[in-house]
Amino acid sequence: MIIETLKTLFSRDIQKLKYEIEQYQNEENLWLTDAQISNCAGNLCLHLLGNLNYYIGNGLAKTGYIRERDLEFSQKNVPRAELLQKIEAVQKVVNQGLDGLSMDDLKSDFPIQIWEKPTEMEYTLVHLLTHLSYHLGQINYHRRLLDS
Repeated sequence: MIIETLKTLFSRDIQKLKYEIEQYQNEENLWLTDAQISNCAGNLCLHLLGNLNYYIGNGLAKTGYIRERDLEFSQKNVPRAELLQKIEAVQKVVNQGLDGLSMDDLKSDFPIQIWEKPTEMEYTLVHLLTHLSYHLGQINYHRRLLDS
């Protein structure tokens, strides 16, 4: 049950990410920052893509993805079409990673250690989902504040 719930919620939020990026009226505004907003929507999108590709893609789907976290925040002006393509691709990777899980797997340690000690698969996946949702909310506010 929890695996299907996770798949549904990851899918929902990845589709919301796609929607938010599509909704920018001016593509250049994806890369705007402001005095109080240090991370633009484009970099937050790249960060979420890197996070999901690394932890779920590399960790669960065994894609071999190599993360370049610094680029997630320093790379600029990636075309919207490329971001949308990467969002579609990460949806497939997340589905692939989650489709391979069993209920027994959820009680085992996540294959990539994120913090100072190993954590259970279920806990880590819920964390990754809330991380996605948190930054998705930031992107939504960024769009509504700076894309006028």
